[in-house]
Amino acid sequence: MPVVGMAGGGQLARMTQQAAIALGVSLRVLAGAADESAAKVVSDVRVGDDRSRDDLLAFAKGCDVVTFDHEHVPGAHIRELEDSGVPCRPGAAALAHAQDKLVMRDRLSGLGVPCPEYAHVPSSGPVEFLEAFGREHGWPLVLKATRGGYDGKGVWVVDEPSGQVERLLAEGVDLMVEQHVPFRRELAALVARSPYGQGAAYPVVETVQEGGICTEVISPAPGLSEDLAVEAQGLALRIANELGVVGLLAVELFETDAGLLVNELAMRPHNSGHWTIEGARTSQFEQHLRAVLDLPLGSTEPTAPYTVMANVLGGDDPDVYSRYIHVMAHDPAVKVHMYGKESRPGRKIGHVTALGADLADVRARARHAADYLRWGTKMGEHHK
Repeated sequence: MPVVGMAGGGQLARMTQQAAIALGVSLRVLAGAADESAAKVVSDVRVGDDRSRDDLLAFAKGCDVVTFDHEHVPGAHIRELEDSGVPCRPGAAALAHAQDKLVMRDRLSGLGVPCPEYAHVPSSGPVEFLEAFGREHGWPLVLKATRGGYDGKGVWVVDEPSGQVERLLAEGVDLMVEQHVPFRRELAALVARSPYGQGAAYPVVETVQEGGICTEVISPAPGLSEDLAVEAQGLALRIANELGVVGLLAVELFETDAGLLVNELAMRPHNSGHWTIEGARTSQFEQHLRAVLDLPLGSTEPTAPYTVMANVLGGDDPDVYSRYIHVMAHDPAVKVHMYGKESRPGRKIGHVTALGADLADVRARARHAADYLRWGTKMGEHHK
């Protein structure tokens, strides 16, 4: 049976292990420490730095294919692996578009994919540049670090040019600026593509963000027209094909009055797809393994009319396990997934999933479970 190497020892690798067990595939993980999320449950763990050339090359020996649970492995190291004959999926050329937001924007714009207006912020005269951009596209503006941002980190909404941009540039942060888009809601289209060229698309979901962190995912996106859903899926499949993505591709979208705009890309299992573990015939983690191994892709058919995933964030009390009794007794059908991470306030430590035919009921069940696991109180009571 093949060995799939996954660089990164986070919760995505941890949940990929569950799918690997069922498929009979061996998963090898390169983790930064023995107590990382995936390292606690995967038998074949190599401890090392996934940004180190030597550690990565040593890790890849004996792997049939290498994939990633994040976007931070240097492209030069991935290219060296590819040149040595190790299949990397996605490859360095595709992954560059998830690693560098400016590269992504330039490529997608060149393909005619709808995106917000954007520009690279120059190191010379950045305040004057932003003033001119604001006059043309309106205020506020969105500043983004071109590399390394996630979960709201590396993103700043600014109402006027200030010393902040100069400070960031002085610290070596490469910046781009985007038009602040007035959107109705945020959507995500999750697709998979294999080396053979087969593609598969999951239902388009709505993602709910708080403080830059996704707190809730609703599948399918309520009230989304069939035409717009098909457009989003087609757009994601087209991007996957044009960029040569192998594995999963999550396309984060803004739904606006004028149509869809692409916000971000991720080339790996994604938070917007955790609902698929219970809510689809094939989970995103199994699908990713199928894709990178060039196996036929699995069915994306939903298992229920609605599935809602709510992220569990760390609260003031780290003793989450003691609250299982209430959550499971209150709703035996809710599914709890914890990531083996130390609980810290605001940290993403797990998620819960609820399914059913009544959307309002399903959302309330998922929110109740996530809120109780975090605070030990019923939904909303902590904030009263």
